[in-house]
Amino acid sequence: MTSPLPVSGDASKTSGTGQNGPAVRQPNGRTPPLSPHLQVWRWHVTMLASILHRVSGSALSAGAVLVGIWLLALAFGPEAYAAFTGLSASPLGLLVWFGLTLALTYHLASGIRHLVWDSGAGLEPKTASLLSGLSIAAGLVLALAFWAGLFISGSVAL
Repeated sequence: MTSPLPVSGDASKTSGTGQNGPAVRQPNGRTPPLSPHLQVWRWHVTMLASILHRVSGSALSAGAVLVGIWLLALAFGPEAYAAFTGLSASPLGLLVWFGLTLALTYHLASGIRHLVWDSGAGLEPKTASLLSGLSIAAGLVLALAFWAGLFISGSVAL
């Protein structure tokens, strides 16, 4: 019979095996508490904004790779560049570029929100939620306005 998982802070029990694996004692003799699952947390806009900030940062990394491919196509000559711009101008390509624009505008708005928080302002729960919602809305509005301008000017067409 195995010993039960020690209670957090209980240094008198020996390490056992729980459903999440072996309990490892900290140097002070205590076992760390188990992390809660996402089902325990109540979703709110600041949590969504944090997740979107990470996702948009990852998308911008992929976008940097696409910009690198664009530069390589430019360096390889007119045929390669025409092939790249042809793919970029396709409906799927435009969707990818719109997604990258959305990631960029949201990440910018979220970065401004973080600058406000870094100054010590807007950290109260209601204000933090408001700023998070505003950053999501601002990113979407800026991206839509940018692409509307591209379509209206004739620079982009389906």
